Order: sequence, then C-alpha cells, then structure tokens
Amino acid sequence: MQVTKYAHSCLRLEHDGAVVVVDPGVYSEPEALDGADAVLITHEHPDHVNAEAVNRALERRPFSLHGPASLTKVLGDAAEALTVVEPGQSFTAAGVPVRAYGGRHAVIHPEIPVVENVGYLFNDVVYHPGDSLVVPADVQQVDTLFAPIHAPWSKFSEVVDFVRAVAPRRAFALHDGLLNDNGFKVLDRQYKAHCGTEYQRLEPGSRFVV
Repeated sequence: MQVTKYAHSCLRLEHDGAVVVVDPGVYSEPEALDGADAVLITHEHPDHVNAEAVNRALERRPFSLHGPASLTKVLGDAAEALTVVEPGQSFTAAGVPVRAYGGRHAVIHPEIPVVENVGYLFNDVVYHPGDSLVVPADVQQVDTLFAPIHAPWSKFSEVVDFVRAVAPRRAFALHDGLLNDNGFKVLDRQYKAHCGTEYQRLEPGSRFVV
C-alpha cells in the first residue's frame, strides 16, 4: 500500500489499483481527491472535510463516502452518498479493510460541544485517529501511526503518551497545518526525543510504501 501525506490531516492510500482518501480538509490540496474510489472523513470540522471540494469531486467521478452521521450537517448534496460509520465497525473501502475506533472528538473546552469523531485503521497497518487519542487496543501492533501533533485540544505530553500507548513501528506527524517553521523545529525535536519510536514529519506530497 502506497501512502501519500498531504497537508494537515489528509492522506491518500493506494492499494491494488484503488485510491482511498482520508480527511480532505480546507488546508489540504484539492488534488488529493483526484481519482478517489473512496473518501473517509473522521469528523465534521472544516480542516478535515472541505465540503465544496468533496461535492465537486463527486460530480466529476462518483466514489463511496464514509464517516460519522454528524457529517450530514456539513456535506450538502454529498450527504446523500454518505455511508455512516460507527465505532467498532469493520468494513471495506474500495477493497481496503478498515476498522473504526473512538466515537468522540477530543475536548477543546467544556463550553465547546464535542462532536463525533471516528479513527480509521487501514489494512491493520496504518492508523489515522482524526482528532482523538484513542488507542486501537485490539491490534497486536500498528505498523504506521499518524499522530495529531498540534491542535487547540492537544497537549504535548498527552500526544507523547498516546504514541507510546499505540507503540507503532513508526510514527508520522499529522494535524500540523497551524504550525509555522518555529513550531515545526520545536515539536520535531521534542517528539523525536520522547515518542519512544521512529518519528518523522513528512512534507506534503511525500510518499512511502507500507
């Protein structure tokens, strides 16, 4: 399976000729959706789903669309294509086995409503948690973890503990679209020192094979 990291929280997975895109948000490159066979969205926040881009892509080329039920509030016409995903569910997206975890977005502030959030484990090797720190406890070992390294809801120590709890073979940075170069330097150094596994932040467009 080939993985391409796009900006912020967007991934593109290519497996046996099929293309699966995760969290094509407003900070991500629209071309991530080109040729998609399935699109999976973790939750309704715009940095994870660009509803206009998803609708335009669906008009050009139909694909399956998966995510929590709350997405119907933001997807517009694309909501008709949504297949609702529940935590604990296993399914296939364009032929790729997927397991869903979590259910709730991490708390930003007690006064801000908590929305639904579903993390996805692809082919039992690549884990995208969305905006949560839910550990997939029923997996022997996650090969590749994408860890949300910076957000209004996150705390460095909690993210480090999350990576250690998942104990992947390697971890890559996710949810980094609000950082500048100074922030990248500080967090790259600290995560490499404390995650307890191989850690790397990929530039948008970087590809690797799992």
